[in-house]
Amino acid sequence: MTLIIDRVSVRQRGEIWLDDIRLETGTGLTTLIGPLNSGKTTLMRVVAGLQPPDSGRVLVAGKDVTAISVRKRSIAFVYQRFINYPSLTIYENIASPLRLDARFRGPAIDRRVREVADLMGLAGLLDRRPAELSGGQQQRTAIARALARPVDVLLLDEPLANLDFKLREQLRADLKARFADAPGVVLYSTADPAEALTFAAPTVVLGEGRVLETGDVAAMYARPPTLAVAATLSDPPLNLLPGVVREGRSAEGGVLLGIRPHQVTLAPRGPGAVELPAEIRLAEVTGSATFLHLLLRGERHLVAHLPGTWRFQPGEATRAYVDPAHVLVFDEGGDRLPLSGAEVDLHG
Repeated sequence: MTLIIDRVSVRQRGEIWLDDIRLETGTGLTTLIGPLNSGKTTLMRVVAGLQPPDSGRVLVAGKDVTAISVRKRSIAFVYQRFINYPSLTIYENIASPLRLDARFRGPAIDRRVREVADLMGLAGLLDRRPAELSGGQQQRTAIARALARPVDVLLLDEPLANLDFKLREQLRADLKARFADAPGVVLYSTADPAEALTFAAPTVVLGEGRVLETGDVAAMYARPPTLAVAATLSDPPLNLLPGVVREGRSAEGGVLLGIRPHQVTLAPRGPGAVELPAEIRLAEVTGSATFLHLLLRGERHLVAHLPGTWRFQPGEATRAYVDPAHVLVFDEGGDRLPLSGAEVDLHG
């Protein structure tokens, strides 16, 4: 099974929502990641047949489905804001798409409903109605309904975004296991880098309606080709500082240094660590971690992500340390430069 998106563009109210998108995905899970307004939902709506493209084609298993109505496409869609039928039991919510499919009749419907309900942890809730369930259980129901009927393409548009942390963690693991052997194409969109890295699936990075990069998400995280890709895959946000190239090398207009907050420490991790005198501005304690906001020389700001609970006073002097080997270097156009830490001055 393959899904080909061939030069798809969408324009709305004079704005470009998708710009010449070209993608080819195979059987199994593919992750779409990008910030708000990057084009994830619009792209999924085009694949589903809910949004006609202004140009380009969508092919499923080699067949051009661009002009085929949504009802005639073998596609299921799970939205960020779950949709269930409030008057139906959980059993009937899951069974509803099966009753429209000639492949399922009588006992086959019952077997499939119970199989999917068991998979999604809903086996003991089938007689209830959605209003009697928690938010996480309702989202599980929406996902179970989408999984019940075999389809060529399954679309999940940030399905865990509105759930609390523990539910997201649990469902993320469940879905990763479920999609490991999926017989069709699964497109899963997210704005959460941790989610994309956890799934460890082929990944498409979107930004401003364009494909920025495709490939192995761990490799893109470790060696992002551009600042845009690095920023998309970094949470907490990337620290950006101006820098200069030294030791006889030059870069026109200087360079921009990207430092992930967890790479900022309050004690040197090695002999090559760079010391940065700083003033503490704010310490945000989340319980499992502390986000320390620092003011560096030259009114530059730096955030450190420290594991555990730390107590600091605003205005207190400290020293931050960064290993140059973990610094990402970008030119003014946002392309990453293949420079080693020894060639870049963080004090620039």
